[in-house]
Amino acid sequence: MRTIRPAWLVVATVVLGVAGWTAAELTSRASLPLPVLPFSSLATMGLIVVVCLILGFKVRHWRDGHRDRVLDPLVAARTLVLAQACAYAGAVLLGWHLGILVDQLDTIPLRGDLGPIWNIAALGGGGIVMMVVGLVVERFCKLPPEDTDAGSTPRPKREGRGEEEFA
Repeated sequence: MRTIRPAWLVVATVVLGVAGWTAAELTSRASLPLPVLPFSSLATMGLIVVVCLILGFKVRHWRDGHRDRVLDPLVAARTLVLAQACAYAGAVLLGWHLGILVDQLDTIPLRGDLGPIWNIAALGGGGIVMMVVGLVVERFCKLPPEDTDAGSTPRPKREGRGEEEFA
């Protein structure tokens, strides 16, 4: 499985930032409420982060040599997928709420209540936390390179498509 490319996280954040800004503009013109997640969604984001960290620490513990129990390879692979999904979801949430926040910056002096602005900023911060945890747990799942003998050389690669030649 490939590792996450940070450039893709940046692309997702920028694309969703533009989409969030556009959605905020359209909803403002239509006198609709902002398309923002409720503050309670931070609890769900936090739960995802905690589960990802717990599973990641189990994989890291096994990887670092504490192999008193067998680690199911499927659990390790699922932990890696969860970490990558967490990072991408964080990029999406950060971009969306950052776009809305940029749209709302010019209304801050006119607002009496800054609650929605703090809500948007908190959800963007939760997206940053999800991205960081996803990248860290992904690193936990990476195996160190194998030790090889200094005198041994790798076997040459055979030509052909896997068919053996018989003499």
